[in-house]
Amino acid sequence: MTANLPAVAQLLEASLNPQTNKQAEIALAQEKQKAGFSLSLLQIVAAASFPNTTRLAGALYFKNFIKASWTDEEGNYKLPQNEVVAIKQELIGLMIAVPPAIQAQLGDAISVIAASDFWQRWDTLVDDLVSRLTADNPVVNNGVLQVAHSIFRRWRPLYRSDDLYTEINHVLGKFGSPFLSLLENTDRMIEHTKNDKASLHQNFSTLNLVVKLFYDLSSQDLPPIFEDNLPGITTLLHKYLTYDNSMLHGDEESESGPLEYVKAGIFEVLVLYVQKYEDAFGPFLAHFVDSSWNLLTNIGPETKYDIMVSKALQFLTAVARIQQHAQGFNDQNTLGQVVEKVILPNLSLRESDMELFEDEPIEFIRRDLEGSDSDTRRRAATDFLRQLMEQFEKLVTEVVFRYIDHYLSQYSKNPNLNWKSKDTAVYLFSSVAAKGVTTASQGVKSTSSFVDVVDFFQKNIANDLVSDSGVEPILKVDAIKYLYTFRSQMTKQQWHEAFPLLVKHLTSPNYVVYTYGAIAVERILYLTNEANEPIFGKADVIPLAKELLEHLFQLIQKETAPEKVQENEFLMKCAMRVLIIIRDGVVPITDSVLAHLINITEIISRNPSNPRFYYYHFEALGALIRFAAPAQPEKLETALYVPFAGVLQNDVQEFMPYVFQLFAALLEARPSASLSEYYTSLIPPIIMPSLWESKGNVPALVRLLSSIIPRGATNIAKDNQIEPILGIFQKLVSTKAHESHAFDLLEIVVTSFPPTTLESYYVPMLQIMFTRLSKSKTEVFALRFVRFYHFMSARDDNGLGADYFIRFAEQVQDGIFKELYLSIILPETQKLARPLDRKTAVVSLTKTLTDSAAFVDKYRKGWNYTCEALLKLLENPPLPLATDDTIPDQDIDDLSFGVGFTQLNTCKKIPKDPWPEISDVKLWVGQCLKAADRKYNRRISNIVKERLSPEMRQGLAFYLQVG
Repeated sequence: MTANLPAVAQLLEASLNPQTNKQAEIALAQEKQKAGFSLSLLQIVAAASFPNTTRLAGALYFKNFIKASWTDEEGNYKLPQNEVVAIKQELIGLMIAVPPAIQAQLGDAISVIAASDFWQRWDTLVDDLVSRLTADNPVVNNGVLQVAHSIFRRWRPLYRSDDLYTEINHVLGKFGSPFLSLLENTDRMIEHTKNDKASLHQNFSTLNLVVKLFYDLSSQDLPPIFEDNLPGITTLLHKYLTYDNSMLHGDEESESGPLEYVKAGIFEVLVLYVQKYEDAFGPFLAHFVDSSWNLLTNIGPETKYDIMVSKALQFLTAVARIQQHAQGFNDQNTLGQVVEKVILPNLSLRESDMELFEDEPIEFIRRDLEGSDSDTRRRAATDFLRQLMEQFEKLVTEVVFRYIDHYLSQYSKNPNLNWKSKDTAVYLFSSVAAKGVTTASQGVKSTSSFVDVVDFFQKNIANDLVSDSGVEPILKVDAIKYLYTFRSQMTKQQWHEAFPLLVKHLTSPNYVVYTYGAIAVERILYLTNEANEPIFGKADVIPLAKELLEHLFQLIQKETAPEKVQENEFLMKCAMRVLIIIRDGVVPITDSVLAHLINITEIISRNPSNPRFYYYHFEALGALIRFAAPAQPEKLETALYVPFAGVLQNDVQEFMPYVFQLFAALLEARPSASLSEYYTSLIPPIIMPSLWESKGNVPALVRLLSSIIPRGATNIAKDNQIEPILGIFQKLVSTKAHESHAFDLLEIVVTSFPPTTLESYYVPMLQIMFTRLSKSKTEVFALRFVRFYHFMSARDDNGLGADYFIRFAEQVQDGIFKELYLSIILPETQKLARPLDRKTAVVSLTKTLTDSAAFVDKYRKGWNYTCEALLKLLENPPLPLATDDTIPDQDIDDLSFGVGFTQLNTCKKIPKDPWPEISDVKLWVGQCLKAADRKYNRRISNIVKERLSPEMRQGLAFYLQVG
């Protein structure tokens, strides 16, 4: 059955309405099962008869559909071949014809297809693109270039490889020459249309894309065709770096236009060429530096120029990084000019900054915060100044301090009027004081030897932190941010004096002040000394915790709309950190904390919109469960069931992986308890195949099932749920992404049910594993299979053991075990890295030597090989499990954060040693061998004498003596 076009369009329209979104998404999920659904979406996108909003929704849905449905992990198409061919045929022409907003979504879809198919399975694409380029139609050209950029931009972050360079060479061979012709032709068209505003804008859009593509094509290596034509290319780049035309000037002071974007793109190219190809580009550098200087000294403060100015400063920073070019700044007068005409204008607060501070405070914070990726003038100017400091530290410090003293003097004359002067002075000081890399955990680790950050704080900043009134909010923020930035430079005693002042600022009525207060408090609580001990421990924070948490939660819930509650992730991160620090100190205030967290869960479940906020929110819940649930498990289970069940019932997909982890953590908090009805009712829905379709759910569901199965094994067997669970194993083990989770699940099943219950399943399960090993083995799969073998072999006291495994393996194929043991199990055993895996292998190999009948009689040489493998493992014996219970930070700036599964660190499952009684493995091995020798009437001794070489006998003798 094919999709009904008007019906799909209606559903897409309904998906844009918050009231009908959920029902529309469910209906669209059913529609996408129909043949040709993707082509129906493209038809809707192409049809001008549908509203633009519907077409855009169709393009967005198409992009997400392609991401999920183009290929499997092996690279095989998931769609029918005729649909794949049709998509490729239609997509390029459609991309050229649709409006820019829709182009962006289709471009992302093309990137996904190209990542899989380009170039071997889409080798006609570049020829197709080149054939569509025109001499005089910028609309068509822009569509072609958008497609090209959506594909070639993938190269920018990639590591060098032969396959990558083959792909780039394929492109350059076909696209390089037409691309340079297009660059020259675009230049002519801009000249030709310089008095025609509409045409000029279109041609400048072409130039903007050409500059982006020039970066793409140069991102890995300097293309020979570019190197040969570098004089002409640099001439054109320089022309448009200095180009001006009033018809390209926008009316809005805050909106960047095509002229600004082209110049910003050219500066990005210049940075690349200075950093990677300075030997070829060096001769052309001087006039770009001069032009950058002229631009920066004549540009206005309007925000529309921000991206261009920040990129220009990044270019000068790259130039200053090269010693020979940096020498041009090595002069007091020159540096004075740089600071006065370039640094200060871009460090000083502007009216637009103040408007942002007051009207969009959360956006101000995100742009201003150290480590932000925003292209702000202040950040770029600071980076330039710091780079000059690296080259000429003493000279730059002397020059800058003249201005710092000047601005502080201005402020002291009239603090109410000249407070911006102090803001500039503090920013300047911070810029020259910090050295090296600023880390997320420690802030500035190293400072200039020519400044004293504590002295500057005490003389110029501390009063702003202490005063209750008469201080501008921006200066309050500067004071808090100063402590946040230089937090590692202060002693524990100094922090104990300053910390209450930071906490006090959480009560400020100003959004930016109290948010920066929360940011600083959170980072100080995370701060450790050289011995990795927290500066503020549990005992320090517990007296403040109740009031601190209550105030943070009140700030978070000040407004009730879901998007406003989750707007400020910094407040939630601070609450999370307090809960982590106080640990079981939360028990007396559990009711209050729980009520707030439940209320927030219910509100943001209606419309999840800030992944960082809800990540910290669920980490906070994880901390509460970890530290409060052991003392009062029933209270937390009862209270959290309703909001968590609501997430599942309402299909809040963003929250499901978190909720499954928290369900598991609640259960694990009661290790000796039987499975309550609360969890028994969860089993049927979580073993339904539909829940496992989402990749993000898989690790969390495996953990939850792994917590449920040991406690509910009897009921699971009685309710005939073993087979569906093993069906999940079969599904997971067939994919590279989930093969490790499959074995986690299988190991829990094997340990939780009596061997007799599972006997009918072992042959088909092993058959699946052996097929994977022979046809699509991966390094991870091989290691997990070997771990699983040792897992079973080591448990002979549970009715398992090596002989048990061998019996079922031989039923799959006669003689297969010998081949597996010699070619996979023994070699891969030495690659096991985790201490518990190596310990399991030691136990397995030892029990094979002591108790396996098959290795005594059938695999006589195998006993020798096993002994040899055991001795190798014992050369580097597994260490006891580390007891460090530090909760690590999640890197929320990582590109993969928020995509699929994100592990909660506060309630991460703690690995358990299956053999805690074995503390010294070498001693245990010797004791085992001796006991087996006595038990079996000196069988071990006889085998050692008869079968082992003198070297191996000597090696084994050591353990027999130790034991």
